[in-house]
Amino acid sequence: MAKVLFTIGYEGFEIGEFVAHLKNNDIDCLLDVREIPLSRKRGFSKRALAQRLKQADIHYVHLRDLGSPKSIREDLKLTENYSNFFDKIEKHLVEKKESIETAYKYVVNYTCCLMCFERLAARCHRKMVAAKIQERDGNGLKIKNV
Repeated sequence: MAKVLFTIGYEGFEIGEFVAHLKNNDIDCLLDVREIPLSRKRGFSKRALAQRLKQADIHYVHLRDLGSPKSIREDLKLTENYSNFFDKIEKHLVEKKESIETAYKYVVNYTCCLMCFERLAARCHRKMVAAKIQERDGNGLKIKNV
C-alpha cells in the first residue's frame, strides 16, 4: 500500500481543532513549510505550535527552505497572478533538492502533513512542495489535502 502525504492550511482553524484534525488523520509529523513560521493566529507561531503538537505526540519540523520566499509572496499579493506565482515557486524548489530530500526522509518514517496558511491547496505553494516530494518518492506516494 502506497504511503500518503497529507497537506493542510491552518486558515480558518483554531489550534485545538487543528490538532484534533491532524490526530483524526493519524498524522504524527507536521512539516511546516512556511518561510517565516510566525502567525497572527494564536497558537500557530513556531514555538507555540511545536509545544502544542508535542503535547499531542506529533513531531514538528520547520523546513524554512521549502517556504515561499517573501519576494514571490509580495509579487502574488500585487498581481494576483497564480500562474506566475507557481512558475516562480517551481524555479525556487529546483534549487532546494537537499531540503526536499530531508522532507522525504520524514515522509518515509512518519505519517506526515505539510502545513502552510492558505486553506486551499490549489492556491498554496505546498501543493508544489508535495509534488516534488512525490516525484522524489517514485513509489506511488499519494497526496491528500485535509
